[in-house]
Amino acid sequence: MIRHVVASSLVVLAFSTSDVGAHWLRGRQRCCCPIAEAPAPSPEDAIHGVLNGQAAAWNRGDLEGFMAGYWHSDNLTFMSGGTVTHGWQSTLDRYRARYQGQGREMGVLTFSDIEVQVFDGDNAMVRGRWTLVKSKETITGLFTLIFRRLPEGWRIVHDHTSA
Repeated sequence: MIRHVVASSLVVLAFSTSDVGAHWLRGRQRCCCPIAEAPAPSPEDAIHGVLNGQAAAWNRGDLEGFMAGYWHSDNLTFMSGGTVTHGWQSTLDRYRARYQGQGREMGVLTFSDIEVQVFDGDNAMVRGRWTLVKSKETITGLFTLIFRRLPEGWRIVHDHTSA
């Protein structure tokens, strides 16, 4: 009997000190055991997360979701095709005209060959390749992005894209 009580107590103790057990117990009783919070992602991981979120939004036809990766500011710069576009709204309008206008197709976007160089805790440069597969063609090009850590997270503040 004593072994059973000791063994049961050890199981309860192990469960209550695990992350799963502590989460389950949190709403049921006060827990004196500290719960370790997940560490913040590295700048590289956070930036990859932004790019993955952009590709996912693009591929479901959500241009505003795609634009969430950009700095929502009039100071955003986007350079492509020999033109410079200033501002978040102007950049969104450019994407809409090129990819959601009459008879336009967004296609499937992927990013590859991503290189992230963090300059300091709040600024980074990202180089890579984009590929857009459409029903009648596949286009690809290179990009250089400048990311800045802002209160809302890592955002693209400058985009230079070539085809």
